[in-house]
This record gives sequence, C-alpha cells and structure tokens, in this order.
Amino acid sequence: MKNNIIDDLIGLTRKYPRQSLTCLPTPLYRLDCLSRELAGPDIFIKRDDLTGLALGGNKARKLEFIIADALQKGADTVITWGSLQSNWCLQLAAACRKFNLKPVLVLFQTYELPFSYEGNVLIEHLLGAEIIVRKTAEKGKSLNQEQAFMTLREVAEAERKKGRKPYLVSVGGSALGGHMEKPLGALAYFLAMLEIYEQTRAREEVPDWVIIASGSGGTQAGLLVGAKALGLKTRIAGICVSDKKEVFLPVVLNIARELVEMLELPFEVKEDEIFLFDDYLGAGYGRITPEVTEGIKYMLKTEGLVLDPVYTSKALIGMLDLVKKNYFGHQARILFIHTGGIPALFAFREQLLSQNSD
Repeated sequence: MKNNIIDDLIGLTRKYPRQSLTCLPTPLYRLDCLSRELAGPDIFIKRDDLTGLALGGNKARKLEFIIADALQKGADTVITWGSLQSNWCLQLAAACRKFNLKPVLVLFQTYELPFSYEGNVLIEHLLGAEIIVRKTAEKGKSLNQEQAFMTLREVAEAERKKGRKPYLVSVGGSALGGHMEKPLGALAYFLAMLEIYEQTRAREEVPDWVIIASGSGGTQAGLLVGAKALGLKTRIAGICVSDKKEVFLPVVLNIARELVEMLELPFEVKEDEIFLFDDYLGAGYGRITPEVTEGIKYMLKTEGLVLDPVYTSKALIGMLDLVKKNYFGHQARILFIHTGGIPALFAFREQLLSQNSD
C-alpha cells in the first residue's frame, strides 16, 4: 500500500467545504476487561461520543460538511427532523448556534415516550432551538422520509414567509433530500475510516470488523467506502436499530454508491458487502427492553462506559451475541464505535428503572 494513499484520499474530499466542529481524532483503545471476559476476539472502542460538540456523538462529524453546505447556499435557518430524543437534532442545534443559524427541529414521537424537557430536548430548549412536536401513527417504527419531508416543507414555507432562508436536511444527515444534494454525512465517515486506519496500522491493530448501530445509513456507508478505498479487508457490521434488513439494506447501498460517484472512486459497492443484523431490534425503534437495560448495565460494570438506550446499547447486544456464536472467529480484532447519544438515557429513566432486576 502506498504511503501517501491517505493524503490522496483526503485530497478527494477537499473540494467540499467544511467547518470545524469536532475534536479529532477521537480516542481508540482496547477494551481490556471486556476482551478478557469474552475470552475470544480482541475488542476495541472508538470514542465518537467524545467529538466535542454539545455532549458529543457521531453526527458532529457529519455536521462539519452539512453546516458548511448550508452556509455556502446562503441559508440562515436549518430545518431537520428526528425522534423525540434525537441526538442528531441536538448536535445540529448546537452546530447551528456556532454559526448564527436558526435551528428548527421537528421531533416525531415514534415511540411511547411523552414529551418533556429532559435529555436532549432540555439542551435543545436551552440552545433556543425552535421545537415542533408531531406524532406518528406507528409506534416503534422509523418515520417514512417522504412523510417527514412533507412536514419539513410546510415548516420551511412558514419560515420563508418570515423572510428567512431555510436549508432542509434529512434525519442523521445521511440520505439525500431537501437541500443536501451530496452524501455529506457519509463523506464524514469516509474520513473517519481513514482516521481509524491511521490510529491502528502502526500497532498492527487494523480491525477485521467494525461494529456500529445503524439507523440512517450514512455512517455505515462512509466506513464501508473508506475501507474499500484503502484496500482493507475490514468489514462493517451494522446492527439495525430502526428498520428490518430488507428495508434498510437498499438505503445503505444507495448512499455508499452515491459516495463512490461523488469521489470518483474506481470501484463499485456490491450488495453482499453490506452486513446488517436485524435480530436485535427488540420491540422496535426506541423501545426499551430488558435486553437494552442489561446491555447498558453490562458495559457500565465491565468497562465503566455509558451507552445510550436507543443505539449503542443495541449495537452492544448484537456484538456480544455474534461473538458468543463465534461469528467473527476467536482471533478477530473488533472495533466497536460508540456513536454517542448519552443525554437520551435520562429521558428513559422510568423505563430503565422499571426493568432493573438488581
């Protein structure tokens, strides 16, 4: 592998404007206690919960490109959507405030959680974000993007009547839609894969598998394209948190292919290169199950690390089960990416306590 390949790949991204929002690189280290307890693969963690914006999380990487795009297009307002305790919405609101943009958040109650000023919503309120709450018909399921954008367009029209210039972006900054015409969120995780490679190659600890909670597709797509561009055999395993595999796989595939086209890379992404596991959805998106509670407690008691109840706890449940089944092999190096979302933990206090068996 050429020594300058990372510089060459970074060079492909420089035509896209970027604002500084993060403290990079985020830490990457071996989870000694967990690895010892599992007595199999070596488990490492990438702390993208420590990106530095608001209370951290993976979306801050994406927002460096998305906010820059909004500014370049002359926007003074950014409108997005997410679930009631969306960490994406919190980080977007914080990013907007750094650049004097008005954040408008359409929060959909996609699971049985009453609206209250707790968790992410409390911080969004303190940031002065405009919060619009809508209910959805189906609990425990992610909202259809087309339905969400219908609401966003109505909100955008109201903002235009006030003389403002809105920029619309999809949940998670992943799928194209609104004013985001390129897969900028995935671009950020293309660069994150280069960062991971730089952190691990000198120690000969390049991961065989990367494990993430996969909710909107951009993170997984970016990591996959980055690994392929580097010529690595690293595979990206997405633990589904919102949709079944048959629904979600085309989403990840489309974003990955859009990113390949955007960067003019000399390869294609094939369907069989996307690894998704939907056995750990439980009762649905954002629904707290005994397994979620136990997963959070297990990581706390094993490594002293806090996971969130919607994304990373399910990713951990999936990883532990797959390790138990020897899916990865005993000699594998596994990298678990902590994508953040900690503030939501406090909004789910009652659900978590009701399932506490201690």
